[in-house]
Amino acid sequence: MKIVGIRFKPAGKVYNFDIGAFVLSVGNHVIVETEQGLGFGIVAVGPLLFDQPPDKILKKVIRLANERDYQQREKNAKTEKSAQAFCLNCIKELDLKMNLFSVESSFDASKLTFYFTAEGRVDFRQLVKMLVKELSVRIEMRQVGIRNQAKMCGGLGRCGREICCSLFMDKFWPVSIRMAKDQSLSLNPTKISGQCGRLMCCLSYEHATYCDYKK
Repeated sequence: MKIVGIRFKPAGKVYNFDIGAFVLSVGNHVIVETEQGLGFGIVAVGPLLFDQPPDKILKKVIRLANERDYQQREKNAKTEKSAQAFCLNCIKELDLKMNLFSVESSFDASKLTFYFTAEGRVDFRQLVKMLVKELSVRIEMRQVGIRNQAKMCGGLGRCGREICCSLFMDKFWPVSIRMAKDQSLSLNPTKISGQCGRLMCCLSYEHATYCDYKK
């Protein structure tokens, strides 16, 4: 069996799919079968050959992306933009204490997922009713942490480079103030915090080396 790693978002998690009879290479855009229906992804890990099938049944690569698929993705992007603008107006009208920062459409445009941050729980039942009435699709409201918000929105870090979580990190690793102390860094929060307001992920990169040197 040949398996290929597919990524759906930049720096997102890589999922394994059954490549079937296709000949693919890193960078190819493909249409795959997912639990939510068809998905548009990019090959992140080249084909790997396994003598024995994996423990669980893998979803399949359906086809290479064609011109119609690219047009659908552009159409979805326009839908996401207009849906976000409408939702922001609804949030303001309902005076909800939530920060909507992204809207994501399923590839077949049958579902819209609204990502937001909030300090506590938000009663968005009335908001969902307004969205369903206006957009006529399935609606999902998903509350995420501010680190996830930074990852999805992207931006530049104090180093001048694109922030790590948005560029290449597929998961968040624990970061503690002890790491800054072990590296004799300033404990000024403004100097060791990232855009999300949490400790910078890069504090963990050289921590083990500093600990070894101190020994």
